[in-house]
Amino acid sequence: MLRRTKIVATLGPASSDPKVLEEMIRAGVNVVRMNFSHGTVQDHMARADKVRAAAAACGRTVGILADLQGPKIRVGKFENGKIELGEGDTFILDAAWDELGNQERVGLDYKELPNDVSKGSVLLLNDGMLEFDVIEVSGSQIICKVVRGGVLSNNKGINRKGGGLTAPALTDKDKADIKTAVLIKADYLAVSFPRSADDMKLARDLLHAAGGKSLLMAKIERAEAIPVLDEIISASDAIMVARGDLSVEVGDAAVPGLQKRMIKMARAKNKLVITATQMMESMITNPIPTRAEVSDVANAVLDGTDAVMLSAETAVGDYPVETIQAMVRICSQAEKEIEDNSMDHRLLYSKFTRVDQSIAMSALFAASHFKVKAIVALTQSGSTALWMSRMNADVPIFALTPIEATLTKVTLFSGVHPIAFKPSSKDPTVALRGAEDELVRLGLVADGDLMVMTIGEAIGKSGHTNTLKIVRVGDHKS
Repeated sequence: MLRRTKIVATLGPASSDPKVLEEMIRAGVNVVRMNFSHGTVQDHMARADKVRAAAAACGRTVGILADLQGPKIRVGKFENGKIELGEGDTFILDAAWDELGNQERVGLDYKELPNDVSKGSVLLLNDGMLEFDVIEVSGSQIICKVVRGGVLSNNKGINRKGGGLTAPALTDKDKADIKTAVLIKADYLAVSFPRSADDMKLARDLLHAAGGKSLLMAKIERAEAIPVLDEIISASDAIMVARGDLSVEVGDAAVPGLQKRMIKMARAKNKLVITATQMMESMITNPIPTRAEVSDVANAVLDGTDAVMLSAETAVGDYPVETIQAMVRICSQAEKEIEDNSMDHRLLYSKFTRVDQSIAMSALFAASHFKVKAIVALTQSGSTALWMSRMNADVPIFALTPIEATLTKVTLFSGVHPIAFKPSSKDPTVALRGAEDELVRLGLVADGDLMVMTIGEAIGKSGHTNTLKIVRVGDHKS
């Protein structure tokens, strides 16, 4: 329970059985990702109910991440399901072709692609496995020379090397799916392929217009997003380092450095960050990870990511539970090696404009100077816990709240553990004693332990945390 790094697992055929889902949650899943590329409104509603039922059966709090499909730029389907192309072959991508593809050409689902490329453009298909040079654009036809060949099958994706495709981040399907995300009360809403802060602002406007309160996540996977990272992060509540499409567009060698930069930027702006894509890819078909995958997950933890994410590994893999167990082992071990001096710098040099943020930072400062067992935040919105989580405190942070939406939201916060708690009194002293008793009851602290606790004197109101208290467990009974 007290692992700091959170685990996001994608729901799919391999994890849809309630028993398997419960096993995954018991193994350590904190947030379940629902891929909106697949399924109807009714499907999504049923899946959300299934996740919440499984979490309740396990006595755990689990968040839900709704992941919008975004503009999927893909080839059409082939007569025989696939073709094989060799180096030097000529192949045509034809936006006007409505028949099944063949050895010479295939249709496109994104009809504007001929307007986005020109002679000399490089197109990468099937996650970069195939590479085409554009030698001519004629009307609806993009005439290509195959530079790196291989098998091309139905509905494989297309990227332009270096970026430059003009497809909007939010499609009509995405706009409808935002309403579905609101309907299922998703805790997080991920926007695929944003190019600018404006894309995130539009998504937030649509979310709020539908009555939603999800936290908004930008999936960084376009080359165009890199020069405007600062603006996109500022316009979002969280980001995802989506290494698949990003690697294809900017080149695989650039991604590790970008990952480190994005995690650092997000934490500095008090935003959340998930590291994703192929983290345990071999475990789709194998019961143990490769040594490289172990290092990859561990390095993301050492970089300071809030969460690591699994996609096909838990959606369609043969070993969804074993994958979660392996990830828990790796994250827990890596956390023992974290040496982060950012706490001292931020505590000493940050300027605070809000009382509740100052209290959060003061709690961390006190915890770093006393041997405390826990940091306890009685919170309504979760903001105090979020600020505390931006630095690598070596003690667990417990977010106690009566608000269900806050409980599920903090499931993604690094180092923060949600506990349902409704104070029996509006008197802060009585409320703090009740929180202390609850932590003792749960076995999280014992008599004699020191705790740092924060609360607002206006109990029940968001943004009013203004009190910090250092408590020795059991003293109020004497």
